[in-house]
Amino acid sequence: MRLIIAALLTLALAGCDKGKQDQPQEQASIARIDRSLAGQEAPATPFLGPQDQPVTLAAFRGKPLIVNLWATWCAPCLTEMPSLDRLAGRLGGKAQLIVLSVDLEGRKAVTPYFQKMEFRHLKPYLDKENVIPLAVKAAGLPVTLIYDAQGKEVLRVNGPLEWDGPKGKALVEEAVKGTSDGATT
Repeated sequence: MRLIIAALLTLALAGCDKGKQDQPQEQASIARIDRSLAGQEAPATPFLGPQDQPVTLAAFRGKPLIVNLWATWCAPCLTEMPSLDRLAGRLGGKAQLIVLSVDLEGRKAVTPYFQKMEFRHLKPYLDKENVIPLAVKAAGLPVTLIYDAQGKEVLRVNGPLEWDGPKGKALVEEAVKGTSDGATT
């Protein structure tokens, strides 16, 4: 029984852990769609916007919102970032996307990465206190939360996802339409 519990915990925490921030991690996880928290209100906890201004998720209400929690030391996070940039460019105002770094070093870690990658559509948001991952009960990184226009969670994706692929496109379309069936896959 302990072996089964340990295996389930390992799967639940797959992706990046927050313990080693000195170098990127090599492990990757399989994206898992979770609708078990559908309907929960987005946390009201402030974090920093691209110009270091305090912002909350409530500031984005009125359109569906996609929030990606990531870090520069998380290899699966870095793998998915280019597809998130392309997604941000494709949204065309139908939804909003923010990438929220949980790097403890804040801009010191994030700015060089953004400069190196030359993202065209993403802007760096920061949560070096890790308040949002705690508020949404994120089990690891990356995690992408999709909220409806009223700020209610529709679903989350635990682990990296190719947002250009059929699964990513279908999830975004679901968010734009505002549908949710409350199931976990």
